[in-house]
Amino acid sequence: MGKLLKNKFYLAVSLLITLLCIGIVGYRIIAGYTWVNAIYMTVITVTTVGYGEIEVLDNAGKIFTVALILTSVAIIAFSLSVITEYIVKHSNPDLIKRRKIKKMISKLDNHIIICGYGRNGKQVAQKLLAHKRPFVIIEEEKEIVDKFQTENIPMFWGNAIDDEILKKAGIYKASTIICTLPEDADNLFIVLSARQMNKDLKIISRASKTSSYHKLKLAGADNIIMPDRIGGDHMASLVVVPDLIEFLDNLSLVGDGSVNIEEIPTDKLTQGKENQSIIDLDVRSRTGCTIIGYKNPEGKYTVNPNANQLLVKDSKVIVLGDAKQIQTLNKLYDISTTFK
Repeated sequence: MGKLLKNKFYLAVSLLITLLCIGIVGYRIIAGYTWVNAIYMTVITVTTVGYGEIEVLDNAGKIFTVALILTSVAIIAFSLSVITEYIVKHSNPDLIKRRKIKKMISKLDNHIIICGYGRNGKQVAQKLLAHKRPFVIIEEEKEIVDKFQTENIPMFWGNAIDDEILKKAGIYKASTIICTLPEDADNLFIVLSARQMNKDLKIISRASKTSSYHKLKLAGADNIIMPDRIGGDHMASLVVVPDLIEFLDNLSLVGDGSVNIEEIPTDKLTQGKENQSIIDLDVRSRTGCTIIGYKNPEGKYTVNPNANQLLVKDSKVIVLGDAKQIQTLNKLYDISTTFK
């Protein structure tokens, strides 16, 4: 629709320019007017002002004037209609906002795609916002897009099952896709498409049924989350080990954006130095944070690693601290929370 209107706008402008050129050249050749008089006569004729002839016209000049008037009435009526519609549509605040967000989405790189903005999708978006990670949401319900879309929450209206929609959301440049749709079949279809389109993509999917778990794994999902099972385990744990669960809950992100646990690439901490160990970093005394985990390049985790653990390239450490301590760590090592 937008492309059609733009083409009509260009056509209208072209017709107006052509009409003026024909009128000016016609009066110059047929009536022998000077260029200034030809321009003046064309303008007052096309606009139907009716000031009268500058010089007496012969029959050929009068016929040309009649033809110019009849042609200009049709062209100007069409042009005014198209140009007015174009200006109104392009001055619409909602349209301007959508166009701005669409342009922002096209520039995203190494971002996360969230499929669906339901209960789980909202939770994912809030956590990514707190971590300042770039993301885009694909939502099928236009009412939801119109209501919640902002510069901080960029949304793309469409069905994530459609490959074209995934392409427009930047599937080839994305680092991760998170499928939060309520139907397992829809999530399965998206996982299949996403894995075919981007082999290096990390895929996280929601599942409602246990039978869907293995199907999603076979389709290419890296992680499958079952909210109902997690919720049940969490409630049972509150009975068995209530204090531990409450403590772990307090380590989550909260509304003001404070982070208690952070995942840091060791390359940032070692700053290019080789054969560095955890004790060499002296993170505890310098920032107050404590290293509670280590992940080697192969993805194996070590809980409460030894102080002599060597930090090899492409590994990561998990640090624990309050919001101020994490902020000190990020500032000291120039760490951005938007890394992959």
